[in-house]
Amino acid sequence: MNEKKRIGRRDFLKIIGVGIAAAIGLRAKVQADASKGPKGEHQWVMVVDQGKCVGCGYCTLACQAHNDAPPEIQWNRVIKAGKLGDREIFLARPCMHCGHAPCVSVCPVKASYYRDDGIVMMNYDRCIGCRYCEVACPFGARAFNWEEFTGENPAVPEWGKPEVPRRPRGVVEKCSFCYHRIDRGLAQGLKPGVDTFASPACVVACPVEARVFGDLNDSESNVNEILSTHTHLRLREGLGTNPKVYFLPAQIQET
Repeated sequence: MNEKKRIGRRDFLKIIGVGIAAAIGLRAKVQADASKGPKGEHQWVMVVDQGKCVGCGYCTLACQAHNDAPPEIQWNRVIKAGKLGDREIFLARPCMHCGHAPCVSVCPVKASYYRDDGIVMMNYDRCIGCRYCEVACPFGARAFNWEEFTGENPAVPEWGKPEVPRRPRGVVEKCSFCYHRIDRGLAQGLKPGVDTFASPACVVACPVEARVFGDLNDSESNVNEILSTHTHLRLREGLGTNPKVYFLPAQIQET
């Protein structure tokens, strides 16, 4: 007659340890898979300093002007994120340009795709308006164009002039890191994130320099210097999407 074995404390801890190791291994694999995005000469990232952001919304307006987006669509949103002491804290949220983007994975017609430099792009001629990408995005960074935008843009000319064509009715719009400014600048020997003519409009418009843009592949870039010397985080990192937007959390200011 076989007796039922009792699991001792030591054996129980071994089992728990194996389970934890497996979970850590799985998480590491997810993160490794998430990093298998495009690997071009440049990998553009943005750093947003929540300690500096004052919620002025200049980034939103500059984005709407330069990308000729209608007033009801904000590619760059500034969201109230609560208070730290007596200070109001804001979350400035463009597209995260994920290295493993759900929007790219679910698109049935490949209208969402990666550039070699990591920017997640939209082919508006391909888009069929199914909105799968909008639902799949865990950051709410996409907006559906319900109507054709034919009127005047109230953000123009105060906040800039349109640099890209308006999107047609029935497609999903989103932030593109102002790829056209990046490409234009590189063609002229300029450095995105350093030269304003080659940098995203939202970065240039920020009056308190809360946004920093640069090349993660450049070991001497401004973004690498900041990320190597400051505590930083990315939104919903546990999902394994590998966002290209980093946040410096606000700190309580000592008096």
